[in-house]
Amino acid sequence: MREKVRIASGQGFWGDMLDAPVRQVEGGPIDYLMLDYLAEVTMSIMQKQRARDPQAGYARDFVPLMREILPACVEKNIRVTANAGGVNPTGCAEAVREVARELGLAGRLSLGTVAGDDIMHRLDDFLARGIELRNMDTGEPLSNVRERIQSANVYLGAWPIVEALRKGAQVVITGRATDTGLTLAPLINEFGWGEMDWDRLSAGTIAGHIIECGAQSSGGNCQFDWQNIPDLAGVGYPIVEAQPDGSFVVTKHEGTGGRVSVQTVKEQLVYEMGDPHEYITPDCVADFTTIQLEDAGTDRVRVHGIKGRPATEFLKVSISYTAGFKAVGTLVYSWPDAYQKAEAADKILRARLARLGLQFEQVLTEYVGANALHGPLAGKPSPDLPEVQLRVGVRGPDRKAVERFTKEIAPLILTGPPGVTGFAGGRPKVEEIVAYWPALIPKSEIEPRVEVTKV
Repeated sequence: MREKVRIASGQGFWGDMLDAPVRQVEGGPIDYLMLDYLAEVTMSIMQKQRARDPQAGYARDFVPLMREILPACVEKNIRVTANAGGVNPTGCAEAVREVARELGLAGRLSLGTVAGDDIMHRLDDFLARGIELRNMDTGEPLSNVRERIQSANVYLGAWPIVEALRKGAQVVITGRATDTGLTLAPLINEFGWGEMDWDRLSAGTIAGHIIECGAQSSGGNCQFDWQNIPDLAGVGYPIVEAQPDGSFVVTKHEGTGGRVSVQTVKEQLVYEMGDPHEYITPDCVADFTTIQLEDAGTDRVRVHGIKGRPATEFLKVSISYTAGFKAVGTLVYSWPDAYQKAEAADKILRARLARLGLQFEQVLTEYVGANALHGPLAGKPSPDLPEVQLRVGVRGPDRKAVERFTKEIAPLILTGPPGVTGFAGGRPKVEEIVAYWPALIPKSEIEPRVEVTKV
């Protein structure tokens, strides 16, 4: 058993800094590189991509990244856990396999895949057997939106990833695994934690939570003293240095920008936390109120004292479905009377939409530069505002009505208040609305599939 394991975060979402994983691999010693690509809406995007192309459906950025870092990972024995597989982990693994062969790594690299999270093809069977997959927020049965579902994926935990690691996989590619599981799995693998070692499993889960959003725990998006956080252009992504007892230090590579402090770690801890007594994952229930944080030196925060409880008998399901259409149009009004002009333009636009008989579920107006962020709390806008952006959005089930709305923005330029600009982007685009449906399913219904093969 190792005395210490270093797990580095390289991606916090699909679209994060492309060179962050490279800098983590090259910037100093690490044992594992964790790459988190998925969010709820990402799964529906990937499902659409795969519907158009059976070979698609995964994070495309992951493949060229592997081309860049695989030789160093093999040379330094750095193992990679990534949920880049999206709705097609097998296709993602095959693309990485081709890259590895091109790099001359045949026979030197094992790839693991974790599947079984995609339950789209099983929904009708579940419903027929009385597994209603009710919305956790509203209590509605899934049958209410069955015909509009685009994706349905179970959040798998750490143990299937552990299985792949124990079978020798140096790179493990999953579908919808939990963000925290990508960090917890290496710790279980290295330290031999048991399935009912709730305190240590909770510690590993919280370690994963702290680094799952990339640089958000090393100075990015920090509210406290943000003006004095150094070199965010070269921000260093976080690294967890973990011990067998479950304690760990959050740090980053020396010489990188940003800051790791008790404050930056606290801000990440409360991100998407929910009930602090019950942070529920497939692997355990972590108690955030037991977390102890200590300043352990420059860019080092020690985390310890974490307690946990047994996991539940359920897995969470992330379901997406179509919920109508939307469009957003903008115009910029200049001084003098910028806010008054934008306000008058909104009234004119709404009157014209009513005259045309267009009906929507919602019409939302925002005055960017005056009160878009804080609403009524912003108070009465100043008459001296140099410019205000009028932003109007509509949503509804009728695509034709939304399309007609997009044609009513431009006429305001010559038929509304003066001093308008900002229409260079052209007519607003109609977009399909993707809604989120959270549900629970018994763990007994789900069987993860783990495969490990040599390149």
